[in-house]
Amino acid sequence: MKKNEIERVPAELKTLMSRFRDVIKRANLKLTHQRIVIYGEAARTADHPTVETIYRNVRRKMPTISLDTVYRTLDLFRDLGLVSTLRPLPDRVRFDANTETHHHFICIQCGLIRDFYDRDLDAVKIPESAQGLGRVESAYVELRGVCPDCSKHQNDKVTNGTRSQRIKANERRRN
Repeated sequence: MKKNEIERVPAELKTLMSRFRDVIKRANLKLTHQRIVIYGEAARTADHPTVETIYRNVRRKMPTISLDTVYRTLDLFRDLGLVSTLRPLPDRVRFDANTETHHHFICIQCGLIRDFYDRDLDAVKIPESAQGLGRVESAYVELRGVCPDCSKHQNDKVTNGTRSQRIKANERRRN
């Protein structure tokens, strides 16, 4: 486990894996070892891992798996509603196995994503101006700001670099 990684509690992971098996079965798909391991890695933490992180962790268990297989499998999971995708930064896709109604805080410096829950935000009324755009199927709030870790390190030399340099440095620091 990485230093700042938030592991899901065993009961939550068990629920996610059970739902995963049910969805795969209802879709008449094979419950393959690769699919189980890839979903397990996507669901294991609440850190909204990137495909590269999932691939790296899956490869420790399955050294012959390809990055393409992981991409295609995660795309399948997205199509089945098992994961959602977030783009906290333009060049980075992150995966979220938590499909319950929730919202996100995203650090604009390091790309950290944390879930939060709020019943008032869950009940937000869709404005009339948006209703004419099409049928709204879901809505969530995304808060963007600076996480406590980045706030502490604002005076580091890293903050003088470009945004991508700050993100890479923060990822290295977290690993």
